[in-house]
Amino acid sequence: MTTTGATAPSVVSGTTDLPKSSSSNSLSSTTGSTLAGNFQTFLTLLTTQLQNQNPLDPLDTNQFTQQLVQFAGVEQQLKTNDALSQLVTLQQTTQATQALGFVGKTALVDGSTATMTKSSATWHLNVPTDSTVDITVANASGQTVFTGKYTAAAGTDIPFTWNGMGNDGTQWPDGKYTISATGKDVANNNVGIAAQVQGVVSSVDLTQSPPLLTIDGASYTLSQVKSIIATSSN
Repeated sequence: MTTTGATAPSVVSGTTDLPKSSSSNSLSSTTGSTLAGNFQTFLTLLTTQLQNQNPLDPLDTNQFTQQLVQFAGVEQQLKTNDALSQLVTLQQTTQATQALGFVGKTALVDGSTATMTKSSATWHLNVPTDSTVDITVANASGQTVFTGKYTAAAGTDIPFTWNGMGNDGTQWPDGKYTISATGKDVANNNVGIAAQVQGVVSSVDLTQSPPLLTIDGASYTLSQVKSIIATSSN
């Protein structure tokens, strides 16, 4: 912290902080004004330190060399920090560009709640081994509206489409529905089955880091997108 009107202290054997410049509180990363790149700055530092050392206990050559190496090391660390900041900014720009490219596309993300539109709702199931799968579908109120038992071969992204028809023959209206899937393998052991949902990327929030994609009314990061589903053209 700089105090107005304060007098810069003398430099004694490198143990006292260097005088701060009146124009900047940090070292510039420009080659002409760095400790390692400006010979005039080096000479000024060298002369000042020699003038202020204790004549009865002068700084030996090894200590002085070590200090010079430390000064150069600090300068290089500052340059490294600047470079890392530039890399982070570049990565954020790349993420924003990728996110914008997803707008209007159908994406697959982890989740169990899908939107039924025109009496059709689709989930994608990951079945690790050949199994008998029990599926339950519930509406937004948590009421079970459909159950079914199916035989599924091992695979990922296995689509399951429900037409909105309940077990009692009721046609349920469009809206949000949640699937629950459990499985049993040929040895009657429990099998964990993960569900994924698909939806169109309607918008991207670039004010967030990383950017957030809006898919079927929910927000997801780029890392949560499992795949992009190609849509067939008429």
